[in-house]
Amino acid sequence: MKKPLHEVYDTFAHTYEASRGHFDISDLLDNFYARLPLANRALLDLGCGAGEPVAQYFLDRDWSVVGVDFSEKMIELAGRYAPAMQALHADITEVDFYANQFEAITATYSLFHIGSNQHAILFKKMYEWLLPGGKVLFTYATREYTGSEAFDGYKIFLGQELYYSHKPPSDLYADLKHIGFYIDVAEYKSIGDEVFLWVTMSKPEG
Repeated sequence: MKKPLHEVYDTFAHTYEASRGHFDISDLLDNFYARLPLANRALLDLGCGAGEPVAQYFLDRDWSVVGVDFSEKMIELAGRYAPAMQALHADITEVDFYANQFEAITATYSLFHIGSNQHAILFKKMYEWLLPGGKVLFTYATREYTGSEAFDGYKIFLGQELYYSHKPPSDLYADLKHIGFYIDVAEYKSIGDEVFLWVTMSKPEG
């Protein structure tokens, strides 16, 4: 029987120190940050892990940050690495927030671990939670990583079987546009010998 995903990430927490430097996304964060209007300065980080690099990047720039993760052990690590973050131990598919609450939302290396049938539902929630003009940065799996145009199954990561799910990019873009998002950037990046699609999108002003 495969381990529940939160238990796998609890296991990763024990080896976090050894693997924390493998995935450098500083350039992506710099580019995303440069696009933000910097008015409200409130970030929601979905799948925050130990609170770095994303949450701490924003905390260092005097933002308020809410982080959500379903791994209890990762949330415990976040208390060490990003103590100023408001950390919530919860599933990103089950949390809820007020409308127009955040200027930015990030979901790095997290969305592809929930079923693709839930992606559009979560994107709709993000749209509601965002302030007008707010932006989202997220990572999406594609055939460049899974080998399939659409995927719903398991792959090995750091010696563990992890669940992955994604639609074809054309279906993803159609969902986002239907919800009302404007796609600012969609580009493939190779980081830590893994190729994923990185998307920045925005909620229109007014």
